[in-house]
Amino acid sequence: MAANNGSSNLTVNQPQPIYAVAFGCIMVLGLPLNAVSLWILLRRHSLKSTNAVFMVNLAISDLLLVISLPMRVYFYAMGTWPLSALACSIITKLFLNNIRSSSIFITFISVDRLLAVVYPLRSRRVRTAANAWKAVSLVWVFVAMMNIPEGIIFSKRLLTNNCSERICFEPRYQCGRKSPMVYFQTALVLLLLAVNVVCTALVSWTLRRHLSDSVKVNNKMNVMLIFLMNFVTFTICFLPVSLAILTKDQTAVAPLVCLAAMNCCLDPLLYYYSLDAFWKKKEDLELTGDQRM
Repeated sequence: MAANNGSSNLTVNQPQPIYAVAFGCIMVLGLPLNAVSLWILLRRHSLKSTNAVFMVNLAISDLLLVISLPMRVYFYAMGTWPLSALACSIITKLFLNNIRSSSIFITFISVDRLLAVVYPLRSRRVRTAANAWKAVSLVWVFVAMMNIPEGIIFSKRLLTNNCSERICFEPRYQCGRKSPMVYFQTALVLLLLAVNVVCTALVSWTLRRHLSDSVKVNNKMNVMLIFLMNFVTFTICFLPVSLAILTKDQTAVAPLVCLAAMNCCLDPLLYYYSLDAFWKKKEDLELTGDQRM
């Protein structure tokens, strides 16, 4: 491989147009879907419900991922990284941050639906917009804090002379031993997946057998679709890439990164099924607010 210019400190890679096309399609779909969804959430919903708060932050997380995709498209199309190693680190962190923040927000949505269906009366004091904003604030702080050790490790490995292949993005920049953060990433995804599975089982059991007459669920099918989409997102988008980075065979990581990035195209469906009357105006929602969960 030929050496690239000194400003980037990265070697030249072979162009991989299939990945450029894949990330390009995700970007073309994800940008308008999440931008419109965020606009609807902010414009037509009062953000007084826990669900709406989690949805807004999930859309923001997806938009942060989408804005990083053009540089991935360029890299895989041209086979070169035109920017600095720091820029490569930032773009990579946006992808990892999306997996972490999105998986947590999706889990919050599952837990929120669990409380609304299984414990509707006892959870009223917990399921408030104020508590939801506190929770999402802690998530963003947690995600930001994880960038500090990862950024240090990434920079050392990317710039060290011991790395024979200093190429941006997964997996070739990972030289030497795996970072402890890699194992933490996989453990986090597995833990959150387990929480989603438990929530799905409890809600399904409640809806089928023990649904109290005092609990009003406007559309049971929508409720179960929420959990189904959450489970699909974890098992198809988040889990495969989190497990692949633990293996020695790194050839499968790049396509799984494409698969993981697709979550930004699936999440808008979650907004539609999670929020009753997603397309209604704010004043219409306020009039019917007492009838919704």
